[in-house]
Amino acid sequence: MRLIFMGTPDFSVPALHALLEAGHDVVAVYTQPPRPAGRGKALRRSPVHEAAEAAGIEVRTPARVRRDTTEHAAFAALNADAAVVAAYGLILPKEMLDAPRLGCLNIHASLLPRWRGASPIQSSILAGDTQSGVSIMQMDEGLDTGAVLLEEATPISATDTASTLHDRLSEIGGRLVIRALVEQPTPVPQPAEGVTYAERLTRDDGRIDWTRTASEIDRQIRGLTPWPGAFTTLDGVVLKIGTATPLPDAAHNALPGTTLDDALTIACGTGAIRIDRLQKPGRSMMSASDLLRGQPVPKGTRLV
Repeated sequence: MRLIFMGTPDFSVPALHALLEAGHDVVAVYTQPPRPAGRGKALRRSPVHEAAEAAGIEVRTPARVRRDTTEHAAFAALNADAAVVAAYGLILPKEMLDAPRLGCLNIHASLLPRWRGASPIQSSILAGDTQSGVSIMQMDEGLDTGAVLLEEATPISATDTASTLHDRLSEIGGRLVIRALVEQPTPVPQPAEGVTYAERLTRDDGRIDWTRTASEIDRQIRGLTPWPGAFTTLDGVVLKIGTATPLPDAAHNALPGTTLDDALTIACGTGAIRIDRLQKPGRSMMSASDLLRGQPVPKGTRLV
């Protein structure tokens, strides 16, 4: 098929590769413009931009598309059979949604209608879901409201992070969209029941509230790895938590946020969390034992 691909982050790249490997003619790739990144704030191209250029595909990087009639016309002039969209980051207007012969197909990282919106992977872990998955959706003008063509589920384990689940769903998405293009199944409208929304995350979502249960804090740490990262403060210094072991049955009478031993076991509202890996500002992630060798944190210390 003659296709347009629209995507930006790492999640989108396996789908682009899958389309090319399946022999589809990707005539153009749309992605977000280069953004300042790193300490030097040099402009950095998106992972999809890099992948498309390596494959010799024309790359287009409009900053906005909703009201850009010139861009609408250029998109329609590509005469695509379909557009495949995977975490593109811009809302497509009706003029673009209707331009390809088969419309626009979205690779969404949840089992719709659960977790429509910006952060479905993180939200599924934060909520304690036992499974996630990928939906191939026929796009309409709503927020992830279109009819579903195909779905595939995957379990969420007690050790999954947003990073490990991201990689698994990304691979599923690439494989599933190929099936959708070949089989062209009948779109099934989403049910009205079971709709939830995954809000856009900010750095503040990572701040740990030690009055919550050990299980909730464990899900926060795993669900926000690698970004924005769960964090706490010790003597005014921010500590980003990489991995931790939940101890939901640990009994104590300590105030939440208090260390229960000299090995960074922290009292929660219910149960406790033992920090295994963490990161200080300007440093690499390290084991708790490495930090404690240079900076003892005795029993009774408060983290906030």
